[in-house]
Amino acid sequence: MPQDYILARLLSNNAQWAEDVEKVEPGFFAQSAKGQAPKVLWIGCSDSRVPESVVTASKPGDIFVHRNIANQFHLDDDSALSVLTYAVAHVGVSHVILVGHTNCGGAQACHAAAHSPSSPSSPPKDALGRWLAPLTEIAREYEDLTELVEANVRAGVENIVQTDVLRNAWAEGKDVQVHGWVYELETGRLRDLGVSVGKTGAV
Repeated sequence: MPQDYILARLLSNNAQWAEDVEKVEPGFFAQSAKGQAPKVLWIGCSDSRVPESVVTASKPGDIFVHRNIANQFHLDDDSALSVLTYAVAHVGVSHVILVGHTNCGGAQACHAAAHSPSSPSSPPKDALGRWLAPLTEIAREYEDLTELVEANVRAGVENIVQTDVLRNAWAEGKDVQVHGWVYELETGRLRDLGVSVGKTGAV
């Protein structure tokens, strides 16, 4: 059975990339296989236009990553909490960056739902609706989409700071900081929202 062109292209591109990396930096992959020690945990959106390693010109091993729809951090999300726990307690990251982006499809959907005259009063029954529900609530307070994106990032930072993971790390004297950024699709630039928090408070 012939292989799908899209998949074949991915495999071919990977082979070429690996060959190029090994030429430029011999032994890179052998060294990478020995372990990782990234200093950054990136919590971002699943959007294909915001690949963290590409937009920061980083190498494999530089960034520990968790991505989901609309870059949310729910306090009852075991997936995100597990990543945060492993990153802070075991990998030893010193920076947790929650990154939103302009023209976010998830934020757009929440904004539309929040301002729809026929917005349902009952809780959503599908997985995507349940996941986006907290952001839909935030969206009721905002008319501008970019302001909503920024508010979502701030809410995520506030939630991360509330976790036992961060509180325990700070109690142990670890210098871990939490930051909130927005990636602008229109310019390719990252923007710091100035909401960073460390073990002694605002940074």
